[in-house]
Amino acid sequence: MANCTFLHVQSCGAVYPNVAILLLIGIAAWGIGFGLISSFRVVGVAIAVGIFLFLIALVGLIGAVKHHQVLLFFYMIILLLVFIVQFSVSCACLALNKEQQSQLLEVGWNNTNSARTDIERNLNCCGFRVFDPNETCSSDCFRSRQCQPCAPIIEEYSGMVLRFVGGIGLFFSFTEILGVWLTYRYRNQKDPRANPSAFL
Repeated sequence: MANCTFLHVQSCGAVYPNVAILLLIGIAAWGIGFGLISSFRVVGVAIAVGIFLFLIALVGLIGAVKHHQVLLFFYMIILLLVFIVQFSVSCACLALNKEQQSQLLEVGWNNTNSARTDIERNLNCCGFRVFDPNETCSSDCFRSRQCQPCAPIIEEYSGMVLRFVGGIGLFFSFTEILGVWLTYRYRNQKDPRANPSAFL
């Protein structure tokens, strides 16, 4: 078997998660910048998760550079937990059928006013299943009183987004499990900078 090198641990354990972190923070900033998301709570959570993942990657990088067994152990455990969560969420995204998506969207629609306003404005629709001209709506089509309901549009987008997020999540979860395996291999190697006679 080939020896696990510092370069392998660094690339799989620190570089690939940083790509996911940059994507996560970049998409949140893009959504705010284009006015697609007005809820700062959603953006705050995305940025907090990105910072958390960045700190985990930093722990792995420092542990690999210093060949620090304890840091590498905790990095490996935390990365394994992140893998389990990310793999579960990715599988759930890919396993949702149309009926379950519709139920989840309706619950979300009824529970959040700010998201409802954003959706109506960005997708140019009013109401969830039925357009009611007596209700208020922030969409441009409301002035002409000829709006279509939002449910069919949202369901089309949500199906594409769930497949995309599930696929990307699965890809990055497998790079994380590769990082756990490489960290385990690297952690159990003897430090080349150590004095060999110190163990005698």
